[in-house]
Formats: sequence, C-alpha cells, structure tokens
Amino acid sequence: MSRKRIQQIERRIARIKEELQTMGPMRPGSLTRQYKDPETRAGAYWQISYTRQMKSRTEYVRREWVTEVRKQIATHKRFKRLIDQWVDLGIEHSQLAMQIAKTTGTK
Repeated sequence: MSRKRIQQIERRIARIKEELQTMGPMRPGSLTRQYKDPETRAGAYWQISYTRQMKSRTEYVRREWVTEVRKQIATHKRFKRLIDQWVDLGIEHSQLAMQIAKTTGTK
C-alpha cells in the first residue's frame, strides 16, 4: 500500500507543478474599500494591504485596476494553497520512503 501511495503522491505533485507553471501575475494582500468620511460613506477609494518581508504595506488602487488586482490576489491565494499541498505531500512522501526502506532494509 505504501508504494502505491507514494505513486499517488508523485502524480499529485506533478499536477501541482503543472498548475504552478500556468499561473499568471499575482500579489499578496487584501483589497478593501475605504472612505474619507466613514460616517457618511463619502470619498470612497480602494487600497491594498499586505505584509512582505516582515514589512506591512498599504497602497492605493485606482478604480480601473480593482478587477485586475482582485484576480492577482486570488492567484496568489491559489499559489499559496498549492505550495502548502506540495510541502505536505513531500513530507508524507519522505516519511513513507523511510518507512519502506526501514522494513526492507535498504536505503
């Protein structure tokens, strides 16, 4: 069963790599609508906030770029999920390989 699971893991990792190759532009963060006067909801503007290399950043986003920035944020979230899956699968693969080597007495 372990060898079969290793093959399944290797196939899933290959699919993850293929998905990563097709990804377009991305950026981290969250996009929010802010108001100069929140009580009356006047003076609306968009901003993106994110942390990169332990520094928090906030940038204004023009209205015509909101749709594109949302797509980039969604792509980044997908990227992070795929990387997390890859790491989890890599750990499981390593553990199974060591378990098989231990039971068969090979390296």
